Amino acid sequence: MLPMVSLVNKTLIKHPFHLHYNMKLCLAVALSSIALSQSWAPVSNRPFRQATSLNAASIWYSTSTGNTETIAGYIAEASGLSANDIGDATADEISGADALIVGAPTWHTGADEQHSETSWDDWLYYTLPNLDLEGKKVAVFGCGDQESYSDYYCDAAGELYDKFVDKGCKVYGFTSTE
Repeated sequence: MLPMVSLVNKTLIKHPFHLHYNMKLCLAVALSSIALSQSWAPVSNRPFRQATSLNAASIWYSTSTGNTETIAGYIAEASGLSANDIGDATADEISGADALIVGAPTWHTGADEQHSETSWDDWLYYTLPNLDLEGKKVAVFGCGDQESYSDYYCDAAGELYDKFVDKGCKVYGFTSTE
């Protein structure tokens, strides 16, 4: 099992309806994984729920062709959160969130690290090591082209997973590779 939700490939880009449908399905699976990990809370006497566990979540992405930004926008729309470019993130915004939804494209660089050629590359290697994220909940999504470079498909999402796990984060939303 890979620790990512793969959302975009050449075929889906050609058919926007399928991209939108598959995106919502993948988002529902990823977000339900985070929601199910929460313990049950006592029933409130209020007529409706005042807050959700997503109030303390934030979405972070970087993009090279715009596809990852589009997917982050779909997630933001479905969750009521805003999508933010990781290049604009402050340490307090990342550390202060209870949960992070992070996404990256894969544009194979031929390198052993820094796979995306986006703001994630510097952030993962120069900012993340200085943050205390022990126990933070993280969901990862990745975009890539499985037809043109299947050997490196979604490497950057795997890199996000590795780096956040190294910092003690708990990753949710796994999907089968079969």
